[in-house]
This record gives sequence, C-alpha cells and structure tokens, in this order.
Amino acid sequence: MPNLVRMSLDSPEETRPFEGDKGQLQLVNMEKGAVGRATFLPGWRWSEHVKPIAKTESCQASHMGYFVSGRMKVVMDDGEEMEYGPGDFGIMAPGHDAWILGDEPCVVIDWQGFADYAKR
Repeated sequence: MPNLVRMSLDSPEETRPFEGDKGQLQLVNMEKGAVGRATFLPGWRWSEHVKPIAKTESCQASHMGYFVSGRMKVVMDDGEEMEYGPGDFGIMAPGHDAWILGDEPCVVIDWQGFADYAKR
C-alpha cells in the first residue's frame, strides 16, 4: 500500500442515482471502506426515493457524515427526530426515514453508511 493515496468524489468510481431524479450518490472505495458524497435534491425523501431500491421499511444503513449544504430532517422508527444542516456532523443508527427541508440541495459526505446505499 502506498503511503499517499488520492481519490476524488469529483471523479467517482461509481454513481448511483436516486428514484425520481431526486439526486445521486457518488462513491470512491478506500482501503477501509467506501466514502460517498450524496446530493439530495429538494423534494427528496428516503421512503419515496430510496425505499424502492432498498426494499426495507426504513433505512437500515448506519450513517456517519458531514453536512456540507442544505437541511435534512431524520426521524427514527421510535419517533426520535433531529434536523441537520451545514457544518453539522451526524450519526444515524439504522431504522430511520429522512427528507430534505427547503429548496436547497443537501450535500452530505458519509464514510460509514454508503457502501450499499441505493445499490441496485
């Protein structure tokens, strides 16, 4: 393994579109796992735009990420909820729905939960 590695989300190894043209996930595969940049467009909702791909009742990915722009609301299956925005670091356990608030795209860098996210 080289001492220096350079990969770019501007030249991803894989791009996964969400249903309804509501955004996409761009991935690079690092030695320790996938790192992704998701762009969620206004109107995106997990239960409408990823659930048909995941085929689970709620998102079962565990996320650890940084919010670059936009706002997202996340509601856990047990009712706990939180809103995230630019500059926030977020950890989300499996078992949640999420949607975009407002009219700005939400961009999230995630280094834990995107390896199989929206994978067809």
